[in-house]
Amino acid sequence: MPSIIELCRELRQHQTPAEKLLWTNLRNRSLFNHKFLRQYPLHAASTLGRKLYYIPDFYCDKAKLVIEADGPIHLFKKDYDNNRDDVLKSLGLRIIRFKNDEILNNIEAVLNTIQDHLI
Repeated sequence: MPSIIELCRELRQHQTPAEKLLWTNLRNRSLFNHKFLRQYPLHAASTLGRKLYYIPDFYCDKAKLVIEADGPIHLFKKDYDNNRDDVLKSLGLRIIRFKNDEILNNIEAVLNTIQDHLI
């Protein structure tokens, strides 16, 4: 089984077109000088004391913001996504989700929404 770091690296190498476009606009402190990380592992403790890892598409520590680019697979993972969002919110993080089509067809509106969460 690959380590969490190897898994993150693999995810970064196989981004969707929507993730690539969004990353182009977030990288290098391009948005309000906030640093974003992509496919960065976050962890929470389970009730059994184990570490549970979650790998958001994009994460800004300064704003405590997680950004998800949701493709068609997320239509079948709603319960998992809701549980994951609850765990991340319990860590004090805010989560915003965009559909891939939204990112690809209206990147300016997506960036404006993200920008609103950075202020």
